[in-house]
Amino acid sequence: MAGGKGHTMPSTALLTDLYQLTMACGYWKHRRADREAAFHLSFRRPPFRGGFAIAAGLEDVLTYLETFRVGPDDVEYLATLRGGGDRPLFEPGFLEALGSLRLNCDVDAVPEGTVVYGQEPLLRVRGSILEGQLLETALLNQINFQTLVATKAARICLMAGADPVLEFGLRRAQGPDGALSASRAAYIGGCAATSNVLAGKQFGIPVRGTHAHSWVMSFPSELEAFDAYADVMPHNCILLVDTYDTLQGVRHAIEVGRRLRARGGDLAGIRLDSGDLAWLSIEARKLLDAAGFTRTVIVASNDLDESLIESLKHQGAAIGVWGVGTQLVTGGSQSALGGVYKLTALRRADGTWERKLKLSEQAVKVSTPGILQVRRFRSATECLGDGIYDLELGAPSPFVIVDPLDATRRKTMPPEATWEDLLVPVFRKGRRVYASPPLAAIRERAAAGLRQFRTGIKRLANPHEYPVGLELGLHHLKTRLMLAARGLE
Repeated sequence: MAGGKGHTMPSTALLTDLYQLTMACGYWKHRRADREAAFHLSFRRPPFRGGFAIAAGLEDVLTYLETFRVGPDDVEYLATLRGGGDRPLFEPGFLEALGSLRLNCDVDAVPEGTVVYGQEPLLRVRGSILEGQLLETALLNQINFQTLVATKAARICLMAGADPVLEFGLRRAQGPDGALSASRAAYIGGCAATSNVLAGKQFGIPVRGTHAHSWVMSFPSELEAFDAYADVMPHNCILLVDTYDTLQGVRHAIEVGRRLRARGGDLAGIRLDSGDLAWLSIEARKLLDAAGFTRTVIVASNDLDESLIESLKHQGAAIGVWGVGTQLVTGGSQSALGGVYKLTALRRADGTWERKLKLSEQAVKVSTPGILQVRRFRSATECLGDGIYDLELGAPSPFVIVDPLDATRRKTMPPEATWEDLLVPVFRKGRRVYASPPLAAIRERAAAGLRQFRTGIKRLANPHEYPVGLELGLHHLKTRLMLAARGLE
């Protein structure tokens, strides 16, 4: 979405689903477009059957909001759309109103890099119902994907421990935009560097890389290929050793490393990209150490994810750097976060709020009404639990949270606990009021946040469930609205 210097930023207002525009047209036609509403964006369960997620994508949301305009060419295009009987889909008056629309909403959001959980709002929009409706699809698009990838990266980095993880996913990502977003989100989640040079330029992410099998195959022999690469990259020489025979490749790399040292360089590393990575890395480490290359790192790639890294670690693999591509930038086993965006309140004519609730046969899909905020409670050593509360109802003391899926599970927060409200102002009256931290600071926020939670929450299989619940008064309000909607009250 970023525009280059000297170029006009293209309009992205039509980055939306058609039904957002048809509903907006309905609000306009029935004179409801200016009614104040509150919408919240959240996800129901952490991805990958895990215990947490890492919020990401806010910077792109802010760029989108700052540049939101329905331009003349957008209006011209919308005027060409037809409904039944080949009649115009939208009335000219509505298109004129769209063309003159300027955002005047308030937006609050969880800062990027924050550890978040299911049911918690990541973003709140307050403004005219027409504005809130038009923003839905684009906000979900930006938050869903980057939060998914940042979470995947965090899980991978947790399994890698102190070993650096390199994001190698550009060639397998979903297009150029997906690749750039994935590189940024992966860095937030903990990756040390990316192979994506454009991402390095745009976001200041460190870039790393080796060479491909084609380099080796283009020379008469592997040894000649290694020698040539060492000549080109004497201070960044990492050799891919598995083109023909992996352990023989390691021996060739050692031979080249000796010649490099004689010229003042060194063999920085070798890369394994196929085969039994545990056994090969152990054998390669023996060869390298015996030859005096104890500082030469072993880099592994080959469709890795957090489960494979955990397994390789348990097998004693001698791998020091992990290159992760496809499984990271695509989400691997989960293709989408599943974020949702729900209307939660409408302003009445008398100025009070009417709470709104969506029912479902599935408890997890029943929305939470109100003007919502998330309060995180901490002891001196760890996070204790998160409470979702309604700003109009306030945050009482003692603060009791109720599991939204099981009303019998409750927790009272200790009065001595410190707390932080997670949603912060980012837009007021259509203007940005939030200065995003540098990307490296966002990355550190994610790492520091994860350190505040128990290890059980971060394990891959059957993670411990961190306490997240509705404040008791909000729980009672939601229950009353559910009973009323079902005709039981």
